[in-house]
Amino acid sequence: MTLSPETPPILPPWHTGAVAPREERTLPLVWRALWMSRLVVLFAGFTSVVQVGISPGATAAYDPTGLTAPFGYFANALVAPLARWDSVWYLTIAKSGYGGNVMRMAFFPLYPLLIHVVGFVTRSNLVAGVLISLVSLGVGLSLLYRLVRLDFSREVAELTVLLLAFCPMSFFFSAVYTESLFLALSVGSIYAARRERWWLAGLLGGLAALSRNGGIALIVPLAVIYVYGPRGTDPALAPARPLLPRYRLRPDAAWLLLIPAGLGIYLGYLGIRYGQTFAPFTAEKVWYRQSTFPLITIWHGAEQAWNGLRQLLHGPNPPYYIPLYAAGPTGAALQDIILFLFLVLGLTGLVAMARRLPVAYTLYTLALLVLALADPVSLQPLASLPRYMLVIFPLFIWGAQFVQRRGWQVPAICALAVLLGLFTAEFATWRWVA
Repeated sequence: MTLSPETPPILPPWHTGAVAPREERTLPLVWRALWMSRLVVLFAGFTSVVQVGISPGATAAYDPTGLTAPFGYFANALVAPLARWDSVWYLTIAKSGYGGNVMRMAFFPLYPLLIHVVGFVTRSNLVAGVLISLVSLGVGLSLLYRLVRLDFSREVAELTVLLLAFCPMSFFFSAVYTESLFLALSVGSIYAARRERWWLAGLLGGLAALSRNGGIALIVPLAVIYVYGPRGTDPALAPARPLLPRYRLRPDAAWLLLIPAGLGIYLGYLGIRYGQTFAPFTAEKVWYRQSTFPLITIWHGAEQAWNGLRQLLHGPNPPYYIPLYAAGPTGAALQDIILFLFLVLGLTGLVAMARRLPVAYTLYTLALLVLALADPVSLQPLASLPRYMLVIFPLFIWGAQFVQRRGWQVPAICALAVLLGLFTAEFATWRWVA
């Protein structure tokens, strides 16, 4: 540490003297959160497919080769909440590679590569993808608990894990999507940085950058932790002169370069193999995405939410506005309102956490939100935002503090479980969620 005697430490408002003792057992809590939340997902998905049925024509349109339904009727209904929409792309890449297809190049390679490897053992890429997601979720929740315990009480750590596990969009954590893998890698990277294991933090960050485009944002919190802290469980986290670095740069800071290196490896592969170095960014145009200023996206999202509210109250007026995958004008209106509510929740958390969480966490949240809002879908600017927010773990730490202060633990988890079931039912029946 470079803190001098002339600059006495000031205890930050979030610090509670908490520490994650090595003997503290996290497995029972993580296992309980894991199986209970996944039971909600499986039950809601299975019953919705059996009772409501698949959205007409969806399978033929979005999965013509049947990658998401390779089993018999009962088994396909059981795995319905585990393989939909982008799952088709990951399973296709795991089976056939990129094949020069620019649309596939928008999906980063680590997850489909793992599916390909594990699928060789399980003899099913779908089973492999689900196993990877579930194991990653267990690891991610365990690491998150330990990370929160560095600063907060056991109760806050437990509630953070439960809020994340039962989040309405957490069905993505058990689906053939990258969310679980990215959660485990990103939380693991930041936890390693807090423990000053810079080689591990850089390695995990580099793997996160190979799993999805948001991985590059990890360079922000890791650099802040390296220069300003907090590191370990030291309560001396807020010096009297906060703009001055607390720690000197040393050679081990070079490990953080593994994060942009992860992205560089993927871009280099595409350039050498297909001559499409920047395809992950140009491919977004094929998905109706366009780069813009985040504040413009927020404005357009608010506009569409307001129009959606008017449609629900007064009925749609032709010409109908129907965004991507929406089930008619009423469904589009409801989607726009829900998406905007998620945005408001995220921005509220971002502002509130500035005083309650380490600055590295706030900047990380800001970076991920900016990335999500800077590349909106033209027909629905906030499309997929709830899914992108799912891996922003500082939002759930703030949420746990908010809920605990008001004594809302039980009603909050119950309400989230109900919403999780409803959104899972939509997803399992090939109806667009996020």
